[in-house]
Amino acid sequence: MDHALVLARRGLGNTWPNPAVGCVIVGGPSGDRVVGRGWTQPGGRPHAEVMALAQAGAAARDATAYVTLEPCAHHGRTPPCTEALIHAGIARVVTALTDPDPRVSGQGHAMLRAAGVEVVKGVRAADAWALQRGFLSRVTRARPMVTLKLATSFDGRIATAAGESRWITGPAARRHVHAMRLRHDAVMVGAGTARADRPALNVRGFGPVRQPVRVVIASAPIPELAAEDDMHGPLWVLPPPLDEALAELARRGITRVFCEGGGQLAAGLLAGGLVDEIVGYTAGIVLGGDGRAAVAPIEMTGLANAPRFRLVETRNLGGDILHRWAVDAEA
Repeated sequence: MDHALVLARRGLGNTWPNPAVGCVIVGGPSGDRVVGRGWTQPGGRPHAEVMALAQAGAAARDATAYVTLEPCAHHGRTPPCTEALIHAGIARVVTALTDPDPRVSGQGHAMLRAAGVEVVKGVRAADAWALQRGFLSRVTRARPMVTLKLATSFDGRIATAAGESRWITGPAARRHVHAMRLRHDAVMVGAGTARADRPALNVRGFGPVRQPVRVVIASAPIPELAAEDDMHGPLWVLPPPLDEALAELARRGITRVFCEGGGQLAAGLLAGGLVDEIVGYTAGIVLGGDGRAAVAPIEMTGLANAPRFRLVETRNLGGDILHRWAVDAEA
């Protein structure tokens, strides 16, 4: 299952509206050899199980399939993966999570058992939950997972008083930001950032990739941004309020959103309880109290009502510090 989870991560940012799933098939004469591997392909098809079965071929018979999410049980553009596993002669299926999608929701496991396939559930469930958080959020909360990025000076500023911000953080941190964009379906900014910076909001430095959707939250016209092409994803302009904008993204299939500012958008998301994870990049530079704050004012009645997050990771990135915070312990 650990191997399957690693494979599943390859699909993050590429498979929406489908989940990023990994599958490993173990079989062979002694029953302990990996005979097939697969992960969900760009655009959500083919599914991980189909990829792994194609690689395994006849070796799939009487083998065990490890899948990070319950195999689908419904007919869409392709037949369900449960049928593919059954027809291939898989003897045992081990899954990490039950799929909450009403079209599946235990039916995949039931179909497998009805066909005589042994089913084991809940293996590495916490790790799979963290990996599938965006998809699970879209299905169960009708909004995508939101990651808020804050690249700041040591004293929490994103620019000088005059607006100068290039560059507060170093090359390693900036490359990591592009890697984060790559693992999200959409990159989001507010109207102020779009007008002031006219950002590209694309992934650079990783070769040809599926570019994320560019989302701007604006209630008035914004400057013209780059047209969609091989280097720029689709551009969607959505009006506030933020909860309705996120709900619209979920309806369009988006599962993971990487929010890059500015301060007003960050404050609105935090105040609305709409942030699932914060990724901070802190540089060893001080800009002072007249610099521009990373987060605009948030109306609070007291410290007890302040948004709080749990530290889950910290490490050096060149001369900067990466720190990642989640809204709960499971992330």
